[in-house]
Amino acid sequence: QVQLVESGGGLVQPGGSLRLSCAASGLAFTSYAMGWFRQTPVKEREFVAAISWSGSSTDYADSVKARFTISRDNAKKTTYLQMDSLKPEDTAVYYCAANASPYSGRLYYTRDEYHYWGQGTQVTVSS
Repeated sequence: QVQLVESGGGLVQPGGSLRLSCAASGLAFTSYAMGWFRQTPVKEREFVAAISWSGSSTDYADSVKARFTISRDNAKKTTYLQMDSLKPEDTAVYYCAANASPYSGRLYYTRDEYHYWGQGTQVTVSS
């Protein structure tokens, strides 16, 4: 059974930091590209960051560049999203996702390109 389980969300003040984790099981994590998306009640799920299967390539939405960092630890089958300098507009449910094309070398930017999803973790940025 494929599972992606996010953790690390919570309430943080503007300017603060959080680190999200996404633990994978039941899939060939080490060969899959991973991504993070976020969604609010008034916006569709949007791309945040992506990382290749090896971790050598990463990319970010313009809105989070220079503030967020995606990484992965293949030995632990876990992907991370380090979020710094958080803003109220970063408030959302954050989802991790896996693309099941092994060793593709690509990054993926749209929801339709991802095959597996976690249940999401809430991030609230507020004073």
